[in-house]
Amino acid sequence: MHYIKRIRELREDNDYTQREVAALLSVGQRTYADYEYGKTRIPLGSMIILAKFYDVDMNYICGISHVKNSFPKKKLV
Repeated sequence: MHYIKRIRELREDNDYTQREVAALLSVGQRTYADYEYGKTRIPLGSMIILAKFYDVDMNYICGISHVKNSFPKKKLV
């Protein structure tokens, strides 16, 4: 579960509190803390919100890649 370390690092690197990120995800601070400590699995929808918020791709936030690529933007056809 590499995402546990990543979501905490991203939060701390951007100077956000757990309470602020929890509000973004519409969960309580305790629930968010449980995500960071690996006590509760973070829902996929919340992972996507965090990836967009921090502007990193899902491969980075999930720990698959060590490169912080930007979150893919929708292309208009």
